[in-house]
Amino acid sequence: MASEKKAMAEHVEKETSIDHASHSEVDQTDLKTSNEAHAAIEKEHNMTPLQAVKIYPKAVGWSLLLSCAIIMEGYDVVLLNSFLGFPAFNEKYGNLMSDGTYGLTASWQAGLNNAMACGQIIGLFLNGIVSERYGYRKTLMACLASTVGFVFILFFAPNISTLVAGELLMGIPLGVYQTLTVTYASEVCPVALRAYLTTYVNLCWVFGQLIASGVLKGLATRTDQWAYRIPFAIQWVWPVPIFIGVYLAPESPWWLVRKDRREDAVKSLKRLTKANSPGFSAEETASMIIYTDALEKRVETGTSYLDCFKGIDRRRTEIACCVWAAQSLCGAGLMGYSTVFYQRAGLAVSQSFTMSLVQYAIGVIGTLSSWILMTYFGRRTLYVGGLFLLAIVLLVIGFVSIAPSTSAISWATGSMLLVYTFIYDSTVGPVCFSLVSEMPSSRLRTKSIVLARNVYNIFNLVTGIIIPYMLNVDAWNWRGKSGFFWGALCIICLVWAFFRLPEPKGRSYAELDILFENRVPTRQFATAKTGLVQEDFKGDGSA
Repeated sequence: MASEKKAMAEHVEKETSIDHASHSEVDQTDLKTSNEAHAAIEKEHNMTPLQAVKIYPKAVGWSLLLSCAIIMEGYDVVLLNSFLGFPAFNEKYGNLMSDGTYGLTASWQAGLNNAMACGQIIGLFLNGIVSERYGYRKTLMACLASTVGFVFILFFAPNISTLVAGELLMGIPLGVYQTLTVTYASEVCPVALRAYLTTYVNLCWVFGQLIASGVLKGLATRTDQWAYRIPFAIQWVWPVPIFIGVYLAPESPWWLVRKDRREDAVKSLKRLTKANSPGFSAEETASMIIYTDALEKRVETGTSYLDCFKGIDRRRTEIACCVWAAQSLCGAGLMGYSTVFYQRAGLAVSQSFTMSLVQYAIGVIGTLSSWILMTYFGRRTLYVGGLFLLAIVLLVIGFVSIAPSTSAISWATGSMLLVYTFIYDSTVGPVCFSLVSEMPSSRLRTKSIVLARNVYNIFNLVTGIIIPYMLNVDAWNWRGKSGFFWGALCIICLVWAFFRLPEPKGRSYAELDILFENRVPTRQFATAKTGLVQEDFKGDGSA
């Protein structure tokens, strides 16, 4: 009996020692990951934009290429709205109006624009599910292929009803482009480049507007069917080269980590960076992503749409949604209807297309200016300041329109819309894309951005209904007085942003997780300590 008890004791002791060794190994692995994560966060904090470009040149290239998909949305949106002031299009799909010209009724205008918005809402919700399951690359390639098919419907549409159906279907892939491009940009680049690559999405959107306006300006004198069919056909140009680029591009390392594919994430990071870059370690960066994911798992129960409204993520979702909603509520819809707006303000057709072309060129300059401004000012400062200036411009447009209608008043109204465009594309427009990608947690980023963009699209459904009525001569015919309405809404957005929008500049995703978890007040985000960078560490080096 004594020998049996001794053998049993030795067996238990052996099993216990193995168990302790196993736990020790796990703890050691966690400690290594934590140390590597802190090292990677520290390096990103000390990294300048120029250093980041030298280390991540491939990430910059892939991000710029994939973001070009958003050109199609900017192009299509302006195409439709500008067609409303296009004589050949109106004669084909419109009716004779009371002022003796051809045009679409306000209800068909609203239906045409809202069809695309409805399609985008469908595409966005599908993106939140499909991209998280199959990855960003496969989802984007499927959408690019479908875009080619949907253009056929627009190109051959025999009547306005078919055109509306085509825009509904086209909206589905466009909705995916809206969020997947900015999500990919935010996940393949370091903190130093995050704002520039995410706001580049807005530049692509403006490029699409500029191209559409230039095409329409060149075809404005045509009176045959090719006046509107050629602009539709040009949409076949984008998908093929972008599809090839997406096929060759690496997958997001953040998505790979969420799928427990660390080795693939490391390989992806190596493909995104320059080989043998001094001071860079793909292993450390992968550990930082894993560390951030672990931080979020500690306070989150899942990755469903419902989880976006639970606990601390409720605040993050609110900020992302309201930031994007303000883009619609601050009067930006008037830019999409600029050609019609200029005509309703009293300018000739040729002059209205010229002004639209100038407007979108100014938009490009404005977005490039935002990159300089973001170097010196935070996202919050630019966003709040931008809303303040936009409100002033809109109210000025409203007051100018009270005066008797003259050529000088028409040009003054058009000029103020150009000023509005520059301010918008220097502040609220591009900064929004950076903010909505930074506010959500990494585990809920795609779904939070989808929700935010859908809030924007829902408001666009409303604006898509009321703006045609504001500008249509047989409806409300408000013309420049629309500035009063949008100016008031812009002031409401300004008040919300001042009290609820935090500053994410220079913060890693792990730091933002800690700030939200600790419920740091909005105006303390820029200065609050997180303990993840060297100056915040305790004396023993622990966070």
